[in-house]
Amino acid sequence: MAAVFSSDGEAALRRELCTAVAAAPRSDLDGFYEMGRAAAFVRDGGFRKVALQFPDELLADAVQVAGGLEAATGAEMFVLGDTTYGSCCVDEVAAEHVGAEAVLHYGPACLSPCRKLPVLHIFGQQPLDVGRCAEAFRELYPQQQSCVVVLSDVVYAHAMGELEQQLRPEYPNVIFSRLVWGDPPGPAVPGEERKFGRQFLVEAAGGLQDYAMFYVGAEGLALNSFMLTWNRCPFSSFNPSTGCGRRETLNVNRALMRRLYLVERARDASVVGILVGTLGVAGYLSVLQHLRELLARAGKRSYTLAVGKPNPAKLANFPEVDIFVLVACAQNSLLDSSDFYRPVVTPYELELACNPAREWTGNYLTDFRDLLPGACAHVELPPAVPAEEAVPDVSLISGKMRAAHLCDPPSSQLPPSTALACRDQTRALAEISPAASFLESRSWRGLEQQLGQTPVSKAVQGRRGIAIAYEDEGCEQR
Repeated sequence: MAAVFSSDGEAALRRELCTAVAAAPRSDLDGFYEMGRAAAFVRDGGFRKVALQFPDELLADAVQVAGGLEAATGAEMFVLGDTTYGSCCVDEVAAEHVGAEAVLHYGPACLSPCRKLPVLHIFGQQPLDVGRCAEAFRELYPQQQSCVVVLSDVVYAHAMGELEQQLRPEYPNVIFSRLVWGDPPGPAVPGEERKFGRQFLVEAAGGLQDYAMFYVGAEGLALNSFMLTWNRCPFSSFNPSTGCGRRETLNVNRALMRRLYLVERARDASVVGILVGTLGVAGYLSVLQHLRELLARAGKRSYTLAVGKPNPAKLANFPEVDIFVLVACAQNSLLDSSDFYRPVVTPYELELACNPAREWTGNYLTDFRDLLPGACAHVELPPAVPAEEAVPDVSLISGKMRAAHLCDPPSSQLPPSTALACRDQTRALAEISPAASFLESRSWRGLEQQLGQTPVSKAVQGRRGIAIAYEDEGCEQR
């Protein structure tokens, strides 16, 4: 744990960088980035300023792609290099900083719907050996009457039509999902699944639990989210990079036990930090307000934190927080917090901990929009219970008694005498804040301006080198 917060820098110097997605073939940039489709999108929409969002592994081609699109459309192109949060989400905030009228999103995407700007997803057509993939499918499912749903990473979606042509004559019960993004055109029909930007229709009488799942793509966040969400279906996968198919051996029950343990930690928490992990997914403001109201009804204090991409060092700056809840897209919400000072849960897990009306049914939800009013999995909060009538609860972790009932909704008006206090001899008033009071008790409270207390000095030449080995350190030691 100590190595997470402090190190000598040796690991950073020796680290080898690896990319999750292969670079584009230099000989066919037009085909890989679908330049014709992108130019048609810009021309048909009449856009004059367009933002191009690239992941780190494709950023080397940004200049050439932007130049080609400017020549083809006459529009002004802006490249968004470093995204505020995950690169799979559309960074609408950065696009609005340059006044962009639309966004071209390149590379892997979570396909979460956006609200502000028109978006065209260009995944990049990564190569796939369709024949080898079909052969691996036959090895994993020798029975031709097997019921299988085929899912794929977005970068291989272009080859799913050819794979379906090879497998459909032999496997009549195979179902291929298709990619969809944006708001659905209408309500889902019985047996239809719409999750993670995938849509497919299950016609079996027993429902989806009678099907197996075959995933085309490398292991990662997307596959883990699929396996937890559809945890009653056996999974197998084909990795195009290695050309090997396998049955997934992730112990889903063990992973769910870990998540349910975090739910118990959330029940014990008294201070919760709400981490803003996205500014582009539709409905994130609604779920933030929903979580604040839920925590207030549960008698817990909450603080909303915008720290960009969360890491152990950032979150360790808030030791007063007992647990964090991450509001992010469906793929990035399952954060492995084993190296963090405090655990990180999802909005669904926080609802399991704080809403007595919500019970564990075996269906795991990673999309926070399913929890909002009017959604498929929304559960209303029960009425408040007086403290003297509440049934006590015992923590399964600490063994201590805790309150498990909901309080009355907080009043919109603050009490007249508890929010303000005299600050100094001039009778100036100051607002009392629990967070500010805790901050005052710290020995280190961050960078301080100290206006008027620091003498003015001329600029001098600084030190050269890196923090662990400045050039003048040897001279000073001698």
